[in-house]
Amino acid sequence: MRACHCISLVELLAGLVVAGVLATLAVPAFRATLDDARRTAAVNALVRAVHGARIAALTHGVDVAVCPTRDGRQCSGGRDWAGGFLAFANRDRDQPPRVDAGEPVLLVGAPYPGGSIRANRTSFVLRPPGRRSVNGTFVVCDQRGLPAARVVVVSPSGRPRAAPATEAPGPVSC
Repeated sequence: MRACHCISLVELLAGLVVAGVLATLAVPAFRATLDDARRTAAVNALVRAVHGARIAALTHGVDVAVCPTRDGRQCSGGRDWAGGFLAFANRDRDQPPRVDAGEPVLLVGAPYPGGSIRANRTSFVLRPPGRRSVNGTFVVCDQRGLPAARVVVVSPSGRPRAAPATEAPGPVSC
């Protein structure tokens, strides 16, 4: 006779309980990882947009505006950037910036559904060499609030840098 190498019902239930406990412990950590990834993607998109606008201004010798948008075709105004943003060659230098005929849209940023993006400016204008660009700060938040927030600081020369909210040049809030 051969010995049976089977699993008893008690062993199976014990294994399921252990798997359930481990899954329960892993879900919050996984959620935080997803939140971090979404926030990082939003921060990187802003840095790329400002950096790309700066390069376009330097290369082509025109003002390049970066502004919030809801439709991907026109600036929406305001300081809420979570609905998306766009960068375009603002050849006529209108203020507030507006996409007019003959002004190409260079980049459209996707909305950030994971939280909020607020800026202390309604637009950022990156300018050719010899002219000062608009400086300011973006604050990217999610449901975890200020402790998990990140900022994108745009210098007067138009250089963006990302940092934790504690390193912002002034007070920030979510």
